[in-house]
Amino acid sequence: MPSFYEFFAGGGMVRGGLGEGWTCLFANDFDARKGLSYQANWGAGGELTVGDIRALDAADLPGEPDLVWGSFPCQDLSLAGAGAGLGGERSGTFHAFWDVIRGLIAEDRAPRLVAVENVCGTLTSHGGRDFETICRTFAEAGYRYGPLVINAELFVPQSRPRLFVIGVRDGVEVAPELLSPEPVDPFHTRAVRRATSTLPGAVRDRLLWWNLPTPVRRTTTFADLIEDEPDSVGWHNQAETKRLLDLMSPVNAAKVEAARRAGRRMVGGVYRRTRLEGGSKVQRAEVRFDDVAGCLRTPGGGSSRQILLVVDGPYVRSRLISARETARLMGLPDDYLLPRNYSDAYHLTGDGVAVPVVRHLARHVFEPLVAAAVPARRAA
Repeated sequence: MPSFYEFFAGGGMVRGGLGEGWTCLFANDFDARKGLSYQANWGAGGELTVGDIRALDAADLPGEPDLVWGSFPCQDLSLAGAGAGLGGERSGTFHAFWDVIRGLIAEDRAPRLVAVENVCGTLTSHGGRDFETICRTFAEAGYRYGPLVINAELFVPQSRPRLFVIGVRDGVEVAPELLSPEPVDPFHTRAVRRATSTLPGAVRDRLLWWNLPTPVRRTTTFADLIEDEPDSVGWHNQAETKRLLDLMSPVNAAKVEAARRAGRRMVGGVYRRTRLEGGSKVQRAEVRFDDVAGCLRTPGGGSSRQILLVVDGPYVRSRLISARETARLMGLPDDYLLPRNYSDAYHLTGDGVAVPVVRHLARHVFEPLVAAAVPARRAA
């Protein structure tokens, strides 16, 4: 059975995506509240360590993992962040993550696979230098690597594009069908192609194009995941809904009118945003009715919490998205235990990795590579 370490583990969504066929040897997260959720769902078997990754020493970690996963913090790399990039306090933990891997390499316990995940802003942060640093780090550590942009929208009704960089250790056989001779849609986006085209020659020489199959067409819509009687939030009263509608621009108000005439229940995701109109900043409510939720984001000051607008003919209702709905949008099953506190639950899911995306990578990349590596390891 393949094994893994999971860093920046949150509530263990990567573990959920890998599935029961994988053994977690070690997990780590800085947030004690997320650690409680991790243990509530995956048990307190001792594999989770709550604390700063900078304090970890490879010598203290158990076993020889096949895969090491790191969804390092995105705040310094996102478009909404301060732009500190990999030099920032939070996203800079990427370097601490690789310090652990270098320690494993020094002890002859190098993982066969290393995967990192972050926002797509990583591709352009600091003019592409942060992405180059990531690729160079893989290359200098003895890994061939391949970037992919995967939108969770392919699997769940949430628009959530994320960058994944998957590295394979030198000496691990890669079957020809796992690779493409050149970038292919939809996972090698124009942004990926631009970012890789400027890499230095020695770094680019280590580049792989993973040949990831496109999943079957998703049939679930945003409306399918909505709770009629959520227990974590309440429906707005008529006055609150009217105030929300009054914040809409003519274009967004027209979207609501079109939804009224759709002949079926329509569910839209709404965000409050500040727009510049006529030289002044104006708060606006912007809605989408494309059967897909907007990207879940870690709540900060309440502004990033998504609001639902449910339109059924002449009837319009609104409320915050529920904790369970956010979990469903991440591909978590309904028996996944969420924190009782709404903000904690939203923070947990908004920071996570969509479970079916991890499963797709496991099935089509990780597991074939590990299966090829195991005989080679035994022969050695």
